[in-house]
Order: sequence, then C-alpha cells, then structure tokens
Amino acid sequence: MVESLGSIGSLVSSPWIYALVAVSVLLDIFLPVLPSGVLVITAATAAAAGSGAGAAAAGRVPQDVPDILALTLCAATASVLGDLAVYRLAWRGGPRLDRAIARSRRLTTAQERLGGALARGGGALVVLARFAPAGRSVVSLVAGTAHRRIREFLPWSALAGLAWAAYSVALGYFGGQWLGATWLAAGVSLVALFGAGAGAAYLMRRQPRPTEAS
Repeated sequence: MVESLGSIGSLVSSPWIYALVAVSVLLDIFLPVLPSGVLVITAATAAAAGSGAGAAAAGRVPQDVPDILALTLCAATASVLGDLAVYRLAWRGGPRLDRAIARSRRLTTAQERLGGALARGGGALVVLARFAPAGRSVVSLVAGTAHRRIREFLPWSALAGLAWAAYSVALGYFGGQWLGATWLAAGVSLVALFGAGAGAAYLMRRQPRPTEAS
C-alpha cells in the first residue's frame, strides 16, 4: 500500500506530488543531483498500489494516488520546459560561454556531434541524451550555444521528455504491480532507470563525429 512507501507516503498521495515532480524535473537540468527520477518512480509505484488487487476487489480506485497519465504528462512537460530554459540561456550566452565550451573537450565534442545530427534530422541523439547522466544539460546547452533553430531542437526535446517520463512511470507502475508498493519495487525500478542511463551514456560515447561518419 501507499503507506508502505515510508515517510514520504503522505506526500506521494497528495495532489502536491505533481507540483513537486514538475519542479524537480524542471530544475534538474541545472542541478542534475535532484532526485527527479526517484520522485517519478515513487509516485508511479504509489499509483500501482491504488490499482492493484485490493482496489480491484473493492471495485474502486482510490482518489489519493497519482494518476499515471497525469504524472507522465507532468514530467514530460517539465522536461521540455527545462530544456528550453537552458537552450534560451545558452543562445544568449555570448563570447564568455563560447570560450567556456571551447575549453571543455566534452562540450566541444558534443557540439560537433549534435550539430551534425540535428542538421541531418537525426535528433535521436537528443532522445538518447535524456537518459544519460547530465546528458540533457549538455545537449540543451550545446544546441543553444550553436544557435540551432528551435524547430530542429524542440520536437526532439519533446520526444525525449515524453520517452523518459513514460519509461520512468512504467518502471514504477509495473514494478509496483509485480512487487507491491514497497521500497523493493521502487529500488528495482531505479536500478533499471540507472541502467538505461548507463547504456545511453555508453551509446553516446560510441557515436561517431561528423568527420568520422563521412
């Protein structure tokens, strides 16, 4: 049950969980240490408790658990808004930001790869980066600094946010269905989320530079 999720159970079962998830997802592009994935998975695990066997036997779904569709849309929207905030800030960054990127091998490499990928319509790199640790921050920063057109970046950002949100909610929800609304279910789901992040980071490192692909 929702109560077994521990000390944050009352918050998870409150309408404020949507606001907390939105703020966490919105801001974790600036502070990647924020536990936005943990919040989304925990809320989805609580949603599973409300639609489990006990609720079905009672013939109703409790009103004090998060709605998974609303939770997914909330997380996805906040993800896109965060991307756009960094994109616009980087667009207006000026010479100082350009010099900072030029001094960073990681950002310079990302700029080369992302610029080529967006120009070719291959913005799947943006989606992949959403799952990698700090990848979302790097991609949004580079897209803005490189002055990529918004129509090249925004659709991929929206797809990335929706894919990440749907995956995170699905992990928490189905983990809760199979293992019960416990910390074990949330923990297993988080391991799967971090595993996807590690896989995405590996695939991003394997992406060839434009000069290598030609």
